[in-house]
Order: sequence, then structure tokens, then C-alpha cells
Amino acid sequence: MATAARVKSICFAVAAVLAVAACDPPAPGVKPAAVPTTPAAPPATTPATPAAATTPPAGFDQTLELQGVTFRVTSANAGSINRLSIEPKGLKGDNAVIEQEIDGTVTMAEVADLDADGSPEVYVYVTSAGSGSYGSLAAYAANKGRSLSAIFLPPIGDDPKASKGYLGHDEFRVVENTLVRRFPVYRDGDPNAQPTGGTRQVQYKLKAGEAGWVLKPDKTVDY
Repeated sequence: MATAARVKSICFAVAAVLAVAACDPPAPGVKPAAVPTTPAAPPATTPATPAAATTPPAGFDQTLELQGVTFRVTSANAGSINRLSIEPKGLKGDNAVIEQEIDGTVTMAEVADLDADGSPEVYVYVTSAGSGSYGSLAAYAANKGRSLSAIFLPPIGDDPKASKGYLGHDEFRVVENTLVRRFPVYRDGDPNAQPTGGTRQVQYKLKAGEAGWVLKPDKTVDY
């Protein structure tokens, strides 16, 4: 019995020594086994935003036709001062291109025969730069279908009644056999963006003058 107890004691002691050895740190100079690690993911990158494209100014290029005559109207509309070009085709005589400097940009063009003589006219509407947006007209008539002559529009200031309260913002349109000019009417003290005097419409008739064609005021209406 004593021998068995002694053997049991020795086995217990050996087990204890082994357990302590397992818990002890490794001996100096001995490197612990490397533990495999997952490599860190690279930082996310945001794609560069492309630079916004610069929109070029919109030019004007329109071809109009009436009574067998065509007019190609072009303008770069690239700034406050531009070059207007009118190229006619179908005239029986001179089809030379007409060019002139304009104060503003071309906003619209129309053809008509306001005097009903069987030969067309071309009307080009121009709006100036700035807050006033003053309107002007470049127009030409075909003389019996042979060549072009300029049409004169009197300044609005020549008519005291029509020009009272006028501060720009004109619009031109051909209405039946007249050229119509509309603009807001300003009262004293009105800010540029808030006219309070209603709208004025001036109607013009095309007449043959001593030195060429003239648009003469025919009727003025406020509404």
C-alpha cells in the first residue's frame, strides 16, 4: 500500500511540474511562433471630379425664305458688339452679302412683305447687353426682287408720346402687315425690374421714303 501511495504521489508531482512549465514564458532568445495576420485593406480613394466644360456662346444662324428669295442671317453673338451677316439668294440682280456691326445680340429674324409689293423684306431683331436690354432693328427690303436696300426705323425718342416711360426691354414682331414694337412703361421711381405703367405697343407701316424705305409709326396703344 505504501508503495502504491508513493507512486501516486510521484505521478501527481510530475503532472504539476509539466503544468507549470507550460505556463512559463519562453526562454530568453527563443522567438514565439508567428501568428498569421490578415493584411490591412488599402484606403478607399474618391475618383477625381472632372472639370466642368465651358459652354461656348450660342451663335445665331437661320435661313428664311419668301417669294423665291432666301436670306441666311448669322451672328456670332459672342459679346456686347457683334457682326451681323445677311446672305441673300434668289435676287435677280445683286446677291452680295451684307455685313454690319450691331450693338447686342440677334434674338430673332423674320421675313415679310409689309407693303404687299411682291418683294420680301428681312427683319432682324437685336437686343443690347446690360440691364436695359434695349432693342434695335436691322432690316432690308428687296427692290422689285433685284437688290437689297436698308429699311430705316426712327428712334423711339423722336415720338414724345410713344417714348414717355420708355426704358428698353423692347420686343419686335411682324403682325399681319405691320411691324409691332412692344415694351413695358415705367413710372417715376419704378425700379428696373418692376415697371408699373403697363405695356405700350407701337405699330409701324413700311413706306417708300425719299432716300429709301422707312417704317413710319401708324398707331400707339397702351394696355
